[in-house]
Amino acid sequence: MKSPLLALHFTVECRLAIRILPGHIPSIEELNLHPSLNEITKLKSGLILNCGPTGVGKTTTVASIINKINCTRPAHIVTLENPIEYRIQSKKALIQQRELGTHMPSFAQGLLDVLRENPDVIVVGELREPETMRLALNAAESGHLVIATLHASTPEEAIYRLCNAVPPESQNEIRFQLASTLSWLIVQQLLYMETIGFRVPLLTIVRGTQSVKNIIRENKLHQLDSAIQIGKNEGMFTNDRYLSDYLEPCQKFNSPMQAFRPSAEKVDDIIYISPLMEDKPGVMPAKKQLTRTDPDPIVTRTEYSVNDMEQVLTIDEDVSLQEALSRMKGIYEVKA
Repeated sequence: MKSPLLALHFTVECRLAIRILPGHIPSIEELNLHPSLNEITKLKSGLILNCGPTGVGKTTTVASIINKINCTRPAHIVTLENPIEYRIQSKKALIQQRELGTHMPSFAQGLLDVLRENPDVIVVGELREPETMRLALNAAESGHLVIATLHASTPEEAIYRLCNAVPPESQNEIRFQLASTLSWLIVQQLLYMETIGFRVPLLTIVRGTQSVKNIIRENKLHQLDSAIQIGKNEGMFTNDRYLSDYLEPCQKFNSPMQAFRPSAEKVDDIIYISPLMEDKPGVMPAKKQLTRTDPDPIVTRTEYSVNDMEQVLTIDEDVSLQEALSRMKGIYEVKA
């Protein structure tokens, strides 16, 4: 006969997805990025796309750019994220960070809401749904600086994904919008360099020059690589030229062990749970508002998810396993 604890051991699954981030936001220089990316922080309007596969540092690059704007000029910056990874404290700029499921039901709704709040800079954590792409282009076209990430491995793929996210009859409109708003398109990868013993960002940089805009407008994406090659004097790089002209001649790199060293989080604001997300039709209200100083070691709350509702269980690291399992029995149905 199995003991209850042993039966519980076989019927409860615990899964964690963890990204270890530093308590401060590394600068563009600390991330070994090309110094020309500092020019993005001076823009007042346009579309900035940071592309690449998962795990290459797109979020960190965007956070670094936003933090540089925050430190250098007054602006109203609103970020739409899933989840919030780097928490940024307002300095010269006013920063508002919103998380999917806690402050907004979807990226599309978040974009619709933020356009009524007079933002200067809008950050979209990821362009995935066609509606989100369309609204981000509308926001850039209306005079805002929009910074967004997109999963794409080449500039051509990024532009193709945006233009083909709508029905064929609307693709010309999207193409013209993209041509008129695109300022920077960056494709980011990580490259291991044996000479220094760690990985550094390898970039492809496309600038929104007149030739690039014409290529997008006329749907001649096969000519984009040639335009990047010719645009060397305008600050454009293919990944091969970025390696040969910038990374290989560079004499000094900052170690990621230094930039991403563990440190205390500098932002000590209370984590805010929007009351607008509670008591929605078909959504359970939050059982308890969670703050960073909450004395209860085990707190449960129900958050809105785009597809369904999901229970979130937060357990303090000092709580014993037996006490955690006991509390979980009352929340989840466990079959002995």
